[in-house]
Amino acid sequence: MVNATQVSLFTLSAYFDTGVFKYLYFIIIISSYIVILCTNLLLIVVICKNRSLHEPMYLFLCSLFVNELYGSTGLFPFLLVQILSDIHTVSAPFCFLQIFCVYTYGSVEFCNLAVMSYDRYLAICYPLQYNTRMTSNKVAMLIALTWLFPFLAIAVLISLSAPLKLCGNIIDKVYCGNYSIVKLACADTRVNNIYGLCYTVISIIIPLLLILYTYMKIFKVCFSGSKQTRQKAVSTCTPHLASLLNFSFGGSFQIIQSRFDMSSVPNMLSILLSLYFLTCQPLFTPVLYGLKISKIRMICKRLVCGKV
Repeated sequence: MVNATQVSLFTLSAYFDTGVFKYLYFIIIISSYIVILCTNLLLIVVICKNRSLHEPMYLFLCSLFVNELYGSTGLFPFLLVQILSDIHTVSAPFCFLQIFCVYTYGSVEFCNLAVMSYDRYLAICYPLQYNTRMTSNKVAMLIALTWLFPFLAIAVLISLSAPLKLCGNIIDKVYCGNYSIVKLACADTRVNNIYGLCYTVISIIIPLLLILYTYMKIFKVCFSGSKQTRQKAVSTCTPHLASLLNFSFGGSFQIIQSRFDMSSVPNMLSILLSLYFLTCQPLFTPVLYGLKISKIRMICKRLVCGKV
């Protein structure tokens, strides 16, 4: 008979003894977290304080920067504690809280990028009707949906996983993952798997199809339009595309790692890739948009240099 229990503690087995190097890793991670906090907060303040940036594109960007803060805060403090600890365990409630933060971060990020691609599609393909199509009410509704849908969807996901009776408590990762817990279940998990598949289609595949459709239309307009139209498209779409590709790479490995056997991949490489979309994206996004979008860059430069 299988010994099924309600687990109160999970052990994160991907951690290994690094000796004195753990202090180096601690410094690297805390430095990265401070940079993420400072850069994203700076850009949020810049957008909120400057009326000239109270436009749909910048408001969607502000939502994106808030999400970078949210996602990194769901991971970095936990990593810092685990790196210095000799025993790598986490309580079940905290583990599910982390799953909620990490998964909602990923879903909000993808939804945000989809909404931003739709905004660029309207701005470039329908410039004359843009202000009537992208009203302030529509902006508020899109931002609200970007956040509310993932929060509700992940709450349902966790409500299906939390009651499961488990046959073990070892998670082969450096942080908690929903499918890693589902795989430990002794009972039938078909409902969890079906819901997880439906959620993946709705939160990833559909936004991705929307992004592909909008960019096909944008590229069509660019190739048939004037030089000025092409320059506008390049200046506003390049950061978005780079951000999308970066996040998609990290997210793809995250899905592959959770669903398939990764024992053939070196442990350190597996850890780095699993952390990629939660560490590089929050670092990459503010730097990319802050440097590439001239309006934000000029205001940040004035703010940092103390010029009015």
